[in-house]
Amino acid sequence: MFSTTPILSYLPPRQLLLSQHASSPLSRPKPTAKATKHDKPLGPLPVSPMNQTSLLVLPGLPHKHSTFKKSQDASTFDVIAAYKTFVSDPDISMPVAAMQSLSELIAQTEIATMFELMEAVKDAATRLKRHYSHNSVSLSAGCEVFYQFISSLRDFGQDFEGFKSHIIAAVREYAQNTKQVKDTIAGNVDAFIKDDSVILTHGYSRVVVNALLISHRKGRRISVYVTETRPRGLGIKTHEILTKAEIPCTIILDSAVAYTMDKVDMVMVGCEAVVESGGIVNAIGSCQISMIARVFNKPVHVLAESYKWTRLFPLSQYDLPTHNDHILSFDLVSTPPTSGTNSPLPGTPRRHHPVLRTSDSIPSLLFSNAPPKLPPSSSSANSMSNVMPVGQAGRNPEVDYTPPEYITLLFTDAGILTPEGISSYLVTMSLRSESA
Repeated sequence: MFSTTPILSYLPPRQLLLSQHASSPLSRPKPTAKATKHDKPLGPLPVSPMNQTSLLVLPGLPHKHSTFKKSQDASTFDVIAAYKTFVSDPDISMPVAAMQSLSELIAQTEIATMFELMEAVKDAATRLKRHYSHNSVSLSAGCEVFYQFISSLRDFGQDFEGFKSHIIAAVREYAQNTKQVKDTIAGNVDAFIKDDSVILTHGYSRVVVNALLISHRKGRRISVYVTETRPRGLGIKTHEILTKAEIPCTIILDSAVAYTMDKVDMVMVGCEAVVESGGIVNAIGSCQISMIARVFNKPVHVLAESYKWTRLFPLSQYDLPTHNDHILSFDLVSTPPTSGTNSPLPGTPRRHHPVLRTSDSIPSLLFSNAPPKLPPSSSSANSMSNVMPVGQAGRNPEVDYTPPEYITLLFTDAGILTPEGISSYLVTMSLRSESA
């Protein structure tokens, strides 16, 4: 354990994975004089009934729940299909699904050496991040945790099959404990949620919703404003869950945050990733909400699992790996205006006017495989029946970067941290990793 920073009792993700199996029969395989197999089968590990889709298969131990065919070649393993299966579980976040997918790669392919394993993991992680390039920050954090974990396991002797079994078992248990991680975070933030608190949240976050539900079950009287969070409308899901639990909740327009802020006691958001600066990457709009909260002197609390801490140090929005030339681009086509006040005067050059191309593409996940439904039409000229064209929505970012100066505290399964404390730790870990 590292104790060079005020990070409380946090263990690096790779050490956390190790510590989970410190007393397990599958703890680090001990060196042996010669290559050996386990004397008896490992047997099935504990299975969570809520997490049937996240089961992995130990080498040599077929499992009836596995949906992936064993492949001799790691390069032919469909890591994207595996990821889609794992992330479809509503209780599994993107980083954990990424770790499970890479673990499934090890389980379902014939990898005989440590070098082959590391190369196969790097190649699969690259394919995942390339496929989900429009929102790869959180996924990359999970790939990084997994790679750090297997990199730390060097003392496996000649029992390479036992080594692979240990990795698979550790990731399986880690995935099954994600609910416990969220409950730990809820316990850390609990003292900050007072009776009659009015909380503003953004979009949908599993860990935030879980904390609000637990607080409500304890008898706290809370009310919640949630942003609609266009274009995906993630706030609608939060509203449905909270109102079903009888928590007063109102959806507000993304553009109504400043209008609402004076009624709010605190802002509480989740995140896609915590970066080395101590800032966060989260659903688009998080940065401006935090900036408005600072103007109104309202605290901004971030709830984040430790596996979302990543080695990324953005200096601006455009340093994020999700940014590309298509985002915020103009589609300029030279077209002569024919009428109206914009028509050029005689002798003046014609202008370039933005023209929307109906063929503009958009990531398939942006609207969860379906564009948003149009509200009922209204004869009123001021009706809210208009939504952004799909082609234009595709030119907008899905996430943004919130600098640390707009964040009050980060509540994690490691404890309650300041942005400065988490930044100090992550930078230190990055330097140690590079010098290793």
